[in-house]
Amino acid sequence: MPWIKTTPYSEAEGRLKEAYENQRPLYPKEYGSGSPASLVEMVKNGESIVASHSLIPDALYHAFATFGTLMSPDLPLSRRQHEMIATLVSVLNSCFW
Repeated sequence: MPWIKTTPYSEAEGRLKEAYENQRPLYPKEYGSGSPASLVEMVKNGESIVASHSLIPDALYHAFATFGTLMSPDLPLSRRQHEMIATLVSVLNSCFW
C-alpha cells in the first residue's frame, strides 16, 4: 500500500477514472480478474503501485500504458523474456516493485 494519498478506482471520477480504464486493457491477460492478487482488483481497492499515481492521471496512464505496451504478446520476445528483463531492470534500480 502506498504511503501517499491515493484515489482508488472505485472512487475515481473524470480524468482519473478515464486514465485507470484506458491503461488496463494494455496489460497482459494474466493481470486480469480472476488471477491471484489480480492487478484489476488491487487497483480497484487502491492497493497497487498504479494507485500511487492517482494524483497525476496523465502520468498514471502513460507510465502504465507504456508497461502494458512493452509486455505485448505481439513483440518478438516471449512473455518470459519480457518479465526477465523487467525484473533485472528493477533489481538494478533497487526497485521494490
